[in-house]
Amino acid sequence: MIIRRRHTEDVGFQIAPMIDITWILIIFFMVTMHLAENEFAVEVALPLASAAETPPDMSGRVIVNIDKAGNYYVGNQPMSLAELTAHMKQRLIQFPPLKVYLRADAGIPAQKTKEFYRACAEASAVEVILASFREGQN
Repeated sequence: MIIRRRHTEDVGFQIAPMIDITWILIIFFMVTMHLAENEFAVEVALPLASAAETPPDMSGRVIVNIDKAGNYYVGNQPMSLAELTAHMKQRLIQFPPLKVYLRADAGIPAQKTKEFYRACAEASAVEVILASFREGQN
């Protein structure tokens, strides 16, 4: 009886799927970086604080900017206080709980931040943090 051996080919490493995955990752990071840059597009001179700390979890927050003229922005889109309140209420419905990150210019009157905090309370925000620089660091 003659026993024939089957001829087996070695399966080589396929590079085409790896290139596809790499392109998808590059596109994903480019889009993510663009969206993240839009959140901080408004020029704001942050105040100094001696006990400033970075919170452990910054994800899932509505980022609100108040420029030196006292205008409210979500991303780089200007909003009135009423529009901002409605936006935060909608965000609470879509992605509860509502957490807010405020980047307010150091030169704005305290009345502007007080109005903002009232809007956050009206929208049922559970946490509002204020961006600042730590004294002695940039």
